[in-house]
Amino acid sequence: MFRRAAHTTAVAVAVILPLLGAAPALAVQGSKCFDGTPYPAASSTPVGPRLVFFGDQSTTEVGSVVGVGITGMPAGWSVVTVTSPALAKPVRLTPLQKGSSDSALLQESGQGHRIRSDISPGTYTLTADRDGRTVATAQLVITPQAGAEIGRFDVTPETARPGGKVVVVMTDLRAAPDENSLTVTSSALESPLTITRDSPDDPGRKGDDGSTVYAGHGALRDDISSGRYELTVVSHHGQHTRTQQLTVAGEPVNHSRPWVIGGAIVASLVLVAGVGVVVRRSRRPGHARSA
Repeated sequence: MFRRAAHTTAVAVAVILPLLGAAPALAVQGSKCFDGTPYPAASSTPVGPRLVFFGDQSTTEVGSVVGVGITGMPAGWSVVTVTSPALAKPVRLTPLQKGSSDSALLQESGQGHRIRSDISPGTYTLTADRDGRTVATAQLVITPQAGAEIGRFDVTPETARPGGKVVVVMTDLRAAPDENSLTVTSSALESPLTITRDSPDDPGRKGDDGSTVYAGHGALRDDISSGRYELTVVSHHGQHTRTQQLTVAGEPVNHSRPWVIGGAIVASLVLVAGVGVVVRRSRRPGHARSA
């Protein structure tokens, strides 16, 4: 009988202790982010405040967006500030709702917690402070920014006349998140051409692959000879270069320059006015010929 009681007690302890240890994890798993997304699974050992990442996003790229929140805060907390050399600016965390021990854990594209684009890959510490006191830290692994994946780099028209206009479109499936414009250079262009996201020159070629579209238009020099010219665009903060060929042929485009026309009109008016003055002076009595 004694052995049976001891056996029963041992089984009860073996069952109850893991449940007690798993309670914090179950509490975190049951919590919801501001957008309704469940918090990522928590380990069973930490007790007290800890930083958590959206979707277990403890590894992310240079220049990307990371979602970070805090859980396990004591009652009565209002604001926690997260800082790190990896973050573009401090992150301000507030309770998910009144009395909650968790903060909202929301990743908003373009408006989330931005990782700096000018840092080297490596491991960075995030520090959570409340009222000037550190309450939690976490490690964030920063990897190199993903390489470009250019779908197209088009110049329209493919054959242009000197002095003509061209439209440049480039798509990148892995565009750098903080690059909203790129510069296209060529000896055929009057000046470097800027292509931008959400440009009115975007021909609607984004398609279903989710590529970022850069587009813009510019003018060719009117003094260039017929031939093939190279256009170059550099993206991903100087890490990727793409080139395209443009054919120039035909006579230069005849542009009507307003300042030339206006200058000719002014010169004509001055000439007419000058002739009128001479005629009037010749008709004065003092200028009459003696009989």
